[in-house]
Amino acid sequence: MRIQVDEILNLSLKERLRLVGEIWDSIAASPEEIPLSVVQRKELDRRKREHRRNPSTAKPWSEIKARLDNRHR
Repeated sequence: MRIQVDEILNLSLKERLRLVGEIWDSIAASPEEIPLSVVQRKELDRRKREHRRNPSTAKPWSEIKARLDNRHR
């Protein structure tokens, strides 16, 4: 299937944002297929080790999101 970029650019902003969301959701549905570089893999491994050593340092997503939301107000 060939997608014409001009067709996408002619969509409204709202339609393009919805399209981006749909594309992102389709990518996120198969995280095991997302290629990682050696550096990214090492960083993930480091973070896993750190979490295993001290899981109490983890913060729930709701807390992180609230903190970020407050920064941008």
